[in-house]
Amino acid sequence: MNRKTLVLPAVVGLLAPVLTACGGTGSGSEGKAIVVGTTDQFVATKDNRAPLDPAMGYEAGVWNVLRQTVQTLTHVPRGGGQPVPEAARSCTFTDRGNESYRCRLRSGLTFADGTPVTAEDVKYSINRVIDIKSDSGPVGLLANIDMIETSGDDEVIFHLKTPDATFPYKLATPAAGIVQKSKYPATSARAGFQVDGSGPYTMKPEVRNDQVVKVVFTKNPRYKGDLKVLNDKVELDLFPDAKAMGNAFDTRKIDMMTRTMSPEQAQQMLERPKDGIKLTEMPGLAIRYLAFDTTDPAVKNRAVRQAIAQVVDRGQIAGQVYHATAEPLYSLIPSSIAGHTNSFYNKYGEPSSTKAAAILQAASIREPVKFTLHYTTDHYGSATAAEFKALKKQLNATGLFDVSVQGTPWAKFLPEQMRGDYAVYGMGWFPDFPDPDNYIAPFLDKNNALNSPYKSALAQNTLIPQSRRETDRASAAKTFQKLQDIVATDVPILPIWQGKQYVASRDGLTGVEWSVNSSADLQLWELGRSAA
Repeated sequence: MNRKTLVLPAVVGLLAPVLTACGGTGSGSEGKAIVVGTTDQFVATKDNRAPLDPAMGYEAGVWNVLRQTVQTLTHVPRGGGQPVPEAARSCTFTDRGNESYRCRLRSGLTFADGTPVTAEDVKYSINRVIDIKSDSGPVGLLANIDMIETSGDDEVIFHLKTPDATFPYKLATPAAGIVQKSKYPATSARAGFQVDGSGPYTMKPEVRNDQVVKVVFTKNPRYKGDLKVLNDKVELDLFPDAKAMGNAFDTRKIDMMTRTMSPEQAQQMLERPKDGIKLTEMPGLAIRYLAFDTTDPAVKNRAVRQAIAQVVDRGQIAGQVYHATAEPLYSLIPSSIAGHTNSFYNKYGEPSSTKAAAILQAASIREPVKFTLHYTTDHYGSATAAEFKALKKQLNATGLFDVSVQGTPWAKFLPEQMRGDYAVYGMGWFPDFPDPDNYIAPFLDKNNALNSPYKSALAQNTLIPQSRRETDRASAAKTFQKLQDIVATDVPILPIWQGKQYVASRDGLTGVEWSVNSSADLQLWELGRSAA
C-alpha cells in the first residue's frame, strides 16, 4: 500500500473521478457530523490484540483509520503525483543513487496532546515497526532502511541498503506514521483500538464485544501539516455487510456509503438513479487473486498451479458476479498501471480443460487434484461467496479437480492464512501506491505480505532491486515484464480481476470525488457540506 517517485501521465489521468448523478457543490461544515458508512471490521482477537497499531495493521480499512490520525512525513497530493511534504517541511534525496533521503520537520509540530514532535519521534516510530516485525504488519515496506540518523530536533536522514526511487511514497504510508513513545511501546504492540498522533483528526472508537462499531473523528486544533480540513467532525459507522450499510443509507442514518458497496447496489444506482443521491465512480487499482502455499502437497507441483491458471475463466467471474464493477486481470499489475503486460493470457490463452489436462499428464499428476478454496466472508464484500462458488464450478466441471469451498470471518481467516493453514486462498490487494513495484514486491520480495514460502532468487536478488534504481519509471518497464512473466510461469499467485470503486452520497455533501483516492484510501478531510 504505497506509491512511487514518478506517476506517469497515463496514471495521473486515471485519477479523475466520474460523477454519474448531480450533487451539491461547495465546501465547509455546518457543525453537524458527517456520517460515513463502511463494511470494514476491526476486531481484537488473541492473535491480534492491536489491530489499529501502525506496526501491526496492514490492510486498507485499518490504514483508513490511521491516515486520519497519524501523520506521515510526506503524503500524495489530491489527484495523485509525486509525494509532497506533510509533517515535514522539506524532503529530498541527497545523492544520485537514491540511497540517502533527508527530511526536515515543520516548526511547532506537536501531537494532539501538545507534546512536541521531534526527529527522534520519527526515528522511534519507524524503528519500532521494524523491530516488532509483525508477520501481518507492513514491515516489508521499511525493510530497505539500513539506518536512521537524526540531527537536532527537526532533521532525519534515512540511509537505505539499496537504491529505491519508491522510498518517498513509502514514507507517505501509515507504516511510517509518527507515534508517541509514551503511548506506543518500542518492542510490542499497543493493545486496544485507540489511535493517537499529530494528524488532522483525533479519534474516539466505540467498542462492543472487542469489536469497533463506530469511530468519531474530531478536527485536531493542533494539527500542522499540508492538508486542508473542510469539516469539524466525521463519524465512521461500521456495518456487517453491504445490505446493512445500504439500509442505513436509505433511511438517512448515514450520508455516504464507501467500502464496500455490493456490485448489485452499484448496478442498481447506475441503471436507476434516484433524485438527491449521487453515485461517484472512481478509478480502482484494487485487484483480486488466488494465492498458493507452494509447500502444500496439493499444489506444491507447479503443474497443478499452471493447470488451474489454464482453466479459470476470469471473464465469466467479472461479468456474471461483479457486473460493471470489475474486469478480467491477466497480471498482478493492473492494466491501468504503466508496465502492465498480459503475461497470463500470453502464456495460457483462453480457458481450456484440454490444455490443463495435458499440463497435468506431462507432470504425471493423478487426477482429480483435491483441495479447498478458502475465502473470507466479511472483508471484501458480499459478492465474494458467489465468486468462489463460480471458481469451484469452473474447476470441478473439467473433471481434473475435486474442489470444495470454505468461508471464514476475517479475524480468523488472516491469522490462519499467515500460519500457512490454507493451500489455496483468495485475497485482495489495495495498493500502497500506484506503481508496478507495489504489485510485485509485496508478493515476491523478502518479508512478503502473504508470508508465502515461494521464492524467486531472480526476482528478489536481481530484478526488483534493478527496477527500483530507475527514477524514470518508464525505464523499468522491461524489468517488470520479466517479473510478470515469472509469476505467470510459476503461478504462486493467480490474478483474477481488477475493480472499479463506487461511492454513494446524498446531495449537500461536498468533496466526495476526492474523499477516496484510486488506492481506496479514505481522505475524510475533503468532505464538507454545501451552504445551500
